[in-house]
Amino acid sequence: MDYPLPSADPVPELWLYFASLMPNGAEGASWSGPRRWWGGRLDVEGLALGAVQAVATALAAASPGLPATFTSSGVAGWFDSFAHLRIDGSPIQAFGASSGFRQAADGWVRIHGNYPHHGRALLEALGVSAAEDVNDALLERPAAVIEEAVTARGGLAAVVRTPEAWAATPAGQAVADEPWVRLSTSTFRRGTRTFGGDEGLLEGVRVLDFTRVIAGPSASRLLGALGADVLRVDPPALPELEHQHVETGFAKRSAVADLRDPEALARLRDLLPAADVVLSAYRGGALARHGLDVGSLRTDYPGLAVVSLDAWGDSGPWAGRRGFDSIVQAATGIAHIYGTGSGPEFTPGALPVQALDYATGLGMAAAAVVLVSARSYGMSGSAHLSLAQTAAELLRMPRAGEAGPVNLEVPLRRATSDYGELVFVPPPLVVDGRQVEYPYPPRRYGSDALSWR
Repeated sequence: MDYPLPSADPVPELWLYFASLMPNGAEGASWSGPRRWWGGRLDVEGLALGAVQAVATALAAASPGLPATFTSSGVAGWFDSFAHLRIDGSPIQAFGASSGFRQAADGWVRIHGNYPHHGRALLEALGVSAAEDVNDALLERPAAVIEEAVTARGGLAAVVRTPEAWAATPAGQAVADEPWVRLSTSTFRRGTRTFGGDEGLLEGVRVLDFTRVIAGPSASRLLGALGADVLRVDPPALPELEHQHVETGFAKRSAVADLRDPEALARLRDLLPAADVVLSAYRGGALARHGLDVGSLRTDYPGLAVVSLDAWGDSGPWAGRRGFDSIVQAATGIAHIYGTGSGPEFTPGALPVQALDYATGLGMAAAAVVLVSARSYGMSGSAHLSLAQTAAELLRMPRAGEAGPVNLEVPLRRATSDYGELVFVPPPLVVDGRQVEYPYPPRRYGSDALSWR
């Protein structure tokens, strides 16, 4: 299928999803730089610029008189920060040997095996014992059979569909009409706590981070860079990949807690009365059994801003199913749009960056800012985002006009950390004329106590 190229102008006004919680007369934050740089058939730059603009506009609305701006170079770096990260001079691998596009008996699938438990699930679902046997096993099965078998085992696989095929599925229909960010608000006794100070716009804001991989952790590192006290909590049974932790671990503390342990759960719950934001990305039911789901948190702590993330939306047949950026690209038709060749020569492709992850993370950060700010005028609430909703937003953007790659000089920083000498991309925001920077590099994984700073 011949897909048109994206429109060059204007930038999608994603900040309007938050306008109901901003003062009247709010305007989108300004920016500078080229409109296109990656090129390609979808307006990935529009999604990236619009997502950063949503955060910048939310910050400016929360702190009048302190304008927040950004540049194309900063946005490009943020969305490709994984590729720019160096640890003692060495790059990190985004995908393991068990991840990528593979041919099935009747088409293509995308599989993901970076995490050990996902790699084991893939092997078990295919009935093989070694990674080198995976390709042959996939060729013996239809793509849809692979998708369901691997998913049932707790792994990650998706059929490479066309956008039209995805739209026709019950899972696609469940998110088709969902907004990029779904806000739910209620009246609330005006908060007396203030935030903001010499350490950043969000100084005094406390964020409890129950997210993993890229989308949620990239949101919390940005909130930390803006001055918030961020505490990320991980389960001991499923540790984060080290390079993933380094990439997203800036400006936050890292703790490990087994919520099945009554003492650990009690210590964690002791943090909630003083918390301002909870970021949650665990699948449905995982936190509910501990009373940490969105509904319970909103009932028990009415002033708490709860921002939740999932892969496929919180309704429909795929609600609660695992999913990563690359898997969602395959299922929703993005990988087909970026494919090359036709017929037997067709090969699927991918976005130039993991745009679904980073854009969704920026949406989470913007939601946290507007919800915390809204307490000052008697509102409180929650927000929901999903990678599939972000994919739908990207697919809805106009696709017309010409595009070509442009080389941008991405800003880089250096720091000494517990993991070695790091080269990394700074946050993509300039506030009141000053570049936002990380206050400190990633701390050793799991090295912090369950306590506020």
